[in-house]
Amino acid sequence: MAYDDPPEIPILLLGDSGVGKSTFLSYVSHKTPPHLNPHLHSTTSPPLLTSLLLHSRLTLGNNALHASSKPLPTLHDLNQPFPFNISLYARKYRFEFSDTASPTHYTLLRPAVIILCYSIASPESLSSLKTNWKSVVEGHFNYDEEIPVIVLGLQRDVREKEDYDGLVRTGVGRDGRERGGRDIVYPQEALRVAQEMRCDRYCECSALTGEVSAEFFRRFT
Repeated sequence: MAYDDPPEIPILLLGDSGVGKSTFLSYVSHKTPPHLNPHLHSTTSPPLLTSLLLHSRLTLGNNALHASSKPLPTLHDLNQPFPFNISLYARKYRFEFSDTASPTHYTLLRPAVIILCYSIASPESLSSLKTNWKSVVEGHFNYDEEIPVIVLGLQRDVREKEDYDGLVRTGVGRDGRERGGRDIVYPQEALRVAQEMRCDRYCECSALTGEVSAEFFRRFT
């Protein structure tokens, strides 16, 4: 490998079907790569929680905080891994993302980083990380105890419709009927689950608004 070739970092996304993994991958695969520095802080919106949860945030591409009228491109699973080039601290890296639909069965991959994904709009998908996907990690990727495991909350934009005082909205179930009860995950409880699973980091993002935690990318290098 030439000196100037960017290091390749294989990253595996795990999580239930329908939580937003493909949308996230489509977004990062087709947006302008960000350049991060140690003092990057977003000036477009206040931090969601303390620096423990989201140290800083960034946007990918121009006007990324506004929902685009153009649909995200459809990814083809046969093209996995999906590349994502990024510059961190003036050094280039090449992230190679795969998920559970990889042509090579995901249990046979050798990732350098594992991301456990859930939908912020689905408490059930967060519970599934603890009851299902954590055991997959322990059973198939125990060859290296140093592999970072990150919990990533997807679809963070759904919280814009919520009350941070803890009020509950009425949701609509899969059958189309309105139902009561909480249908969203708040940062504190997701962070608690990540800590209970002894994961290395908890981050959140939204492919709709283009907002991604800068710490999410820094953790890979």
